[in-house]
Amino acid sequence: MRPLLACLLAAALAACHRPVPLTTPNPGSLDAVGPDSFTVRFTTTRGAFDLKVHRDWSPRGADRIHWLVSNRYYDGVRFFRAVPNFVVQFGMHGDTTVNRMWRDRRFADDTVKRGNVRGTLSFATGGANTRTTQLFINLKDNQRLDAMGFSVVAQVVAGMAVVDSLYQGYGDGPPRGKGPGQDRIAKEGEAYLAREFPKLDKVLTARVVQRWR
Repeated sequence: MRPLLACLLAAALAACHRPVPLTTPNPGSLDAVGPDSFTVRFTTTRGAFDLKVHRDWSPRGADRIHWLVSNRYYDGVRFFRAVPNFVVQFGMHGDTTVNRMWRDRRFADDTVKRGNVRGTLSFATGGANTRTTQLFINLKDNQRLDAMGFSVVAQVVAGMAVVDSLYQGYGDGPPRGKGPGQDRIAKEGEAYLAREFPKLDKVLTARVVQRWR
């Protein structure tokens, strides 16, 4: 293959996979059907862990995660809620403009098909049909969450020790604890977290590394 042609093909492929701006997503694309299953590698300030997402467990949730990861939403976000022996939660963006854009981009719930056992991942919610971008990983068996509608969508398949090592010293947010407040994250973003909770770990990159159809 001629070098020029190879370069043009590489550029075309890169353009096809270029992330869209997170402040102007095409609403129709958010419901695009993703792979039957796929693995996401989260590289964090503590190391890397892999999550395998299963569409048959939670189809709407899997499709939304695929869109968010493919468009690099989680790059740079903090694990802002890390409660020992419970969950570690993330998904509020450090850019306040991005947070505002995604706050009301809710999507419908999925039926709970798997238990919230240690190492599984679900979307955080504020009630029925309020899922947006926030995710949590169960640090222990939390199957009482099943009856509350938290639909498991993925499971850690490598690197659970990294998840366990994420900084948990600040505990839960107010009023239960002294960790970051979600209202202030929404208003002040990364500046607030870096200033008042500098030990919080963060996602450096999140990338789909394998897909199955």
